[in-house]
Amino acid sequence: MIRKFGNKLGLAWWAKVETENPTSIYWYGPFLTKRSLKQNLLSFINDLKNEGSENIKHSIVRCKKEEPLTI
Repeated sequence: MIRKFGNKLGLAWWAKVETENPTSIYWYGPFLTKRSLKQNLLSFINDLKNEGSENIKHSIVRCKKEEPLTI
């Protein structure tokens, strides 16, 4: 609930994760702190690698994000 409120205010932390093969953009979040995002991001990236995604890049941003979370 607090994360949703923080997201509505544009205070939530998100990771924009881009992959090739398949070419996709994933938005991972919201998180209340940048630290908690960083602690969980590696697991998400490893899942993508295990599914066969290649050339994975990410950036961390503080913003308001809504659907769609996968493009």
